[in-house]
Amino acid sequence: MLHIDNGEILSGKSMLVVLCLALGTIIGEIIGIEKGFEHFGEWLKVKSGNSGDKRFVNAFVTASLTVCIGAMAIVGAIQDGISGDYSTLAVKAVLDFIIITVMTSSLGKGCTFSAVPVFLFEGAVTVLARIISPVMTETAVAYLSLVGSVLIFCVGLNLVWGKKVRVANMLPAVIFAVAAAYLPWAF
Repeated sequence: MLHIDNGEILSGKSMLVVLCLALGTIIGEIIGIEKGFEHFGEWLKVKSGNSGDKRFVNAFVTASLTVCIGAMAIVGAIQDGISGDYSTLAVKAVLDFIIITVMTSSLGKGCTFSAVPVFLFEGAVTVLARIISPVMTETAVAYLSLVGSVLIFCVGLNLVWGKKVRVANMLPAVIFAVAAAYLPWAF
């Protein structure tokens, strides 16, 4: 949204972010994506023998959203799907390992199970990118990165001030961001 041009800080694309987040959040709330993450976390808690861990689900959901949402996850998977270049995903894997190690020490072992949704999410995006690679534009990737970065910021807000924003329900916003790149008018 912000960029520097000739020593001046300029802003743009704020309407794109607002519309994508609003529409995406409405769809996510209707579908109940956050509840799905929590139910999956509960299932993992029981299946992994961690039924007594009260922090397991919160740790799982927080860690999953932290490593699944963001520019590197989405753009890296798209880059892998379109060009076969997995270098961004490899760097992200190392960073994720460090982040999850730190998060596990503070939130609990539920964080380690975030590998499951990361694998599913990035795998699905990579496969989808292969399918849609002929029509994916640089603008679509830029819009997707912009909205994904805002979602990462929201995850950070939840980490700092406790869970106040249901970020998983905002995930459809990235679909609207990509779709916005193909509209006949600019944001």
